[in-house]
Amino acid sequence: MKLIIIIFFLLTGSNLVFAQHEHAAPVKVDTGKVVKKPSSPKMIAMAQVGENHVHIDYGSPSVRGRVIWNGLVAYDKVWSSGAHKATWIEFSKDVRINGVSIPKGKYGFFTIPNEKMWTLILSKTWDMHLADEYKQENDLIRLTVKPHKNKDLTEALSYEVKPMNDKKGSVILTWEYISVSFDFKNK
Repeated sequence: MKLIIIIFFLLTGSNLVFAQHEHAAPVKVDTGKVVKKPSSPKMIAMAQVGENHVHIDYGSPSVRGRVIWNGLVAYDKVWSSGAHKATWIEFSKDVRINGVSIPKGKYGFFTIPNEKMWTLILSKTWDMHLADEYKQENDLIRLTVKPHKNKDLTEALSYEVKPMNDKKGSVILTWEYISVSFDFKNK
């Protein structure tokens, strides 16, 4: 039976793609058509921190010469921390953030930017357009962090899950000349 299947695929020239991960990026096929690149493409950041798989899903807008902070993104208002749909973070194992126990699961990641300090928020509600349905009563945790001013421009919003060791990691948001982050510990 296996031989028949192999011969079938060899004769028909079928192309198969096998994904190693359920959220694997789609394979780009060159059809010769010009396709307009989305202005804020969907992006994924992920890493393994010990036995904890940390996954972030976000829309990645670009600076494109615009004023970002207190321009495109208002100061002192809840921001979805990305474009289109709210950014979400999923932990495959329970974690502690700033001493607060966070059960494994998927959470909305929102921020309240400000020139001097940012509020970082994990919300029980993660599936929404931007921050349209955001409600403070659904917050699991709020952290106040100081934004870091970077020397180099980061044109497109990006996230990084950075393992420090098997027990600890960091989530970093970087855009334009600003970065903010929070640390977490596996339980």
